[in-house]
Amino acid sequence: MPPVIKNLLIINGLAFFATYAPQLQQLLFNWFALWPMGTPDIAPGPFGQFQAVPQFYPWQLVTTAFLHGGFGHILFNMFGLWMFGMRIENTWGSQRFAFFYFFCVIGASVTQLLVTSAPFLFGIGDPVIVPTVGASGGVFGVLLAFGMMYPEERIMLIFPPIPIKAKWFVIGLMAMQLFAGITGTQAGVANFAHLGGALAGLLLIQYWRGKLPVGPRPERSAYR
Repeated sequence: MPPVIKNLLIINGLAFFATYAPQLQQLLFNWFALWPMGTPDIAPGPFGQFQAVPQFYPWQLVTTAFLHGGFGHILFNMFGLWMFGMRIENTWGSQRFAFFYFFCVIGASVTQLLVTSAPFLFGIGDPVIVPTVGASGGVFGVLLAFGMMYPEERIMLIFPPIPIKAKWFVIGLMAMQLFAGITGTQAGVANFAHLGGALAGLLLIQYWRGKLPVGPRPERSAYR
């Protein structure tokens, strides 16, 4: 197993088990989950009492990717990271893969931050003070990279159990995320964070390929 994937799995696993300690869970989520900008310092609690509201800090753009809301959440994220990320890291090398992954994480976090902060900063939508956690944005970026690098590779779906080419799997998944994000049919799922991570990955790959207006010389075929 390549080192970046291995270390990401270990760190995410340790952070997840740390949240089983109630006091530690509150500390981790208050300081390292992604909270909206522009929220009040205090707000009414569930029983009418006022309580302090966790605030946004810049490091949350990265640390949110190491926290998860449940076993199923971390299981699917780490499985996707392992399944699609190992081949990409082995192809690109660990340094480039690590940069790509965290670039996608930050892209996902910035996108989600704009969505969740808009009601507080601009009065658009309903203001809800909830944190965002999960590595899904980085995983969606890795999945996008896999679909671009190995478009004809067949992926076996679970439901229904049929093989599908990677390019169609990625396109279909992104379309579903866009539809769910616009319609709000997946409550509690950060669909726009997923799309933000994938978009960040797309832009970075195209930058490496020299296909953006500003970019480096075209890279070797491994990044094409």
